[in-house]
Amino acid sequence: MARLGIHIECLKEVFRMEAPVRTRIGEVFGKFEQATYAGLHLEKVNNARDDRLRTIRVDSFWRGVVLAPESGDSYTLVKVLPHDDAYRWAERHKIEVNTANGCIDIWDPAALHEALDEIEHEAQGVPGQLFDHVSDSDLIRLGISKETLAFARELTRVEQLEKAKTFLSDTQWDVLFGLAAGMTPEEVWEDLGRGVEPEQFDTEDLSAAVERTSDRVLLVDGPAELMKVFRESFALWRAYLHPLQYQVAHASYRGPARITGGPGTGKTVAALHRTRHLALQNEGTVLLTTFTSALASALGRDLALLLETPEQAQRVHVHNVDQVAHRIFTERHGRPMILRKEEELDIWKRLTKKRKSSLSEQFLYDEWRQVVLAQQVTSAGDYLRAKRSGRGRSLRAQQRAQAWEIIWDFQQELQVFDRWTHETVCIEATRILTESSEKPYRHIVVDEAQDFSPMQWRFLRAAVTEGSDDLFIAGDTHQRIYHYRPSLREVGIDIGGRSARLTLNYRTTAEILAWSLSMLHGVQIDDMNEQLEKIAGCRSYVHGERPSERGFPTPFDEREALVAQIQAWVKAGVELGEIGIAARSDILVRDAKELLEREGIPANALSKKGAGNAVQIGTMHGMKGLEFRCVAVIGVGENQVPPTRAVTSAVEDETAHAHDLQRERCVLFVAATRAREQLYVSWHGQPSAFLKAVH
Repeated sequence: MARLGIHIECLKEVFRMEAPVRTRIGEVFGKFEQATYAGLHLEKVNNARDDRLRTIRVDSFWRGVVLAPESGDSYTLVKVLPHDDAYRWAERHKIEVNTANGCIDIWDPAALHEALDEIEHEAQGVPGQLFDHVSDSDLIRLGISKETLAFARELTRVEQLEKAKTFLSDTQWDVLFGLAAGMTPEEVWEDLGRGVEPEQFDTEDLSAAVERTSDRVLLVDGPAELMKVFRESFALWRAYLHPLQYQVAHASYRGPARITGGPGTGKTVAALHRTRHLALQNEGTVLLTTFTSALASALGRDLALLLETPEQAQRVHVHNVDQVAHRIFTERHGRPMILRKEEELDIWKRLTKKRKSSLSEQFLYDEWRQVVLAQQVTSAGDYLRAKRSGRGRSLRAQQRAQAWEIIWDFQQELQVFDRWTHETVCIEATRILTESSEKPYRHIVVDEAQDFSPMQWRFLRAAVTEGSDDLFIAGDTHQRIYHYRPSLREVGIDIGGRSARLTLNYRTTAEILAWSLSMLHGVQIDDMNEQLEKIAGCRSYVHGERPSERGFPTPFDEREALVAQIQAWVKAGVELGEIGIAARSDILVRDAKELLEREGIPANALSKKGAGNAVQIGTMHGMKGLEFRCVAVIGVGENQVPPTRAVTSAVEDETAHAHDLQRERCVLFVAATRAREQLYVSWHGQPSAFLKAVH
């Protein structure tokens, strides 16, 4: 019985074809299960560099290229191209087994040799080569073939390597790009998902290599599964795991573990697969949690695609962290009466007036959360000793004493009137769990970890039994968009020696990623574990148009251009629902929505569920966790991004000023990296200072 594999790059290309073509491809290759070798109508390719490559007719225009075994019934569809292009591709390419990871390598020897002749000439007279710092033995250990090694030794510029992406194998290009980006051979080895010691692979056994290439080849069982692949959206099949993702998702850890990485590197996918893996262990209940209810709902939908039985689904709870804390609280005390922010600010205002203080209600609102609750301050002495670096306003001892009096009054009032905030509910739920020997969860998986507060981290620590595989944390501090900057160690979570980093971006084009990363160049960002997070090696293999930056003299001109841009995208075949618009303020979001509706363009606010195919509009904060084919980021002017009110004056507090600017850069970074294919950035008047960093 023949079995078919489909290379992931081929699958991506097929999904860009018209639906009738996809259906026909599914019909042709759906016959593999019953077919014999002779009945497959596979044709040999004259003058092929690899005689295991065959072609097969899809229709009068399209033809598939198939890797056929020398023995056995395992086949891999690697390309679907127009008739003549399919033959030319098959004539030029070779497929080999990579010596480092045992997976298949697809490459173009002819193009490599043509490029080698060119760069050898260019290298004459150049004092040093790109990989002078890496030994031949390290390159060979990392799976670089003899031909690629000779090519790499002549490279003098990264631009030459970027051009080589079209003809080098994906794995070998990954290795070279990582080394060129500043990664050590050891870091690249880890990125390949390999163990401590190299393995020996049979380089002649292509069938076994295909089986090992699970991150790039989808193996289907029968025509029914194959047709399902071609019917469903590609979003269903984007949960492929890079070897490092697979390794971290399926490993066994002696305690809390963490995975980091830039936007679009598959942290959430790894977290989903980790959740599934833990559910299959049948050791107890698994919690998959994140920062907001909207993100939790999205995680739940994606996880449902991975869980195979109702029993597995019953072992997993998917909720945002505050929902879990409220449930624990309610089971003990009943439903809490939660103060709305406006009500709370009114209380702070009344208490400051009573104490005749000049401290504002908003200052005290934040001080209570970011200092008192975050550091578990319970007395005036603790408060006088508490760290306040980055709070935006220094307080003399007398002012601290007055602030504590008001905070004490506020906390007493909450007790007397039995009123609660989400933070105090979380703290009380933590107390309940700490005093109990029974924990609600055996495993907890956390996504978007960078935005959790210290109170939420302590709650999660108390909600799971301490031990092996207790906490799995996925996050990226480059995408932190809120005020809290907790240290995992300080909240009782030790990830020492159990951390991995992803660098390959699966979402955005290389041009959008480079544009976005340039905003953070030189900015030092912590990693939540008292170290600095790195961006070296972050990369995307998909190329497209450079982001469009447009400035206008007036708001009217900027709005007119936005409408024109959306109309151009739609004319180019982009669905309205594949377009996102981000702005820094709610006012701009409202104005943009009203503008599009006046122009007859359906638009939905991200904060409200809308029906139908419509442009999605929201704040930059609201874009977190989402992605769109095309994104317009509007209002990126000097007085709008960052807003003056969001940044503490450097005169008041230099640390807070730096933290605020970093956070605002990250907010714009998050909005820009929601775009998969095209990014449009606009402003009126002078551009934001953040945009100067991208030139």
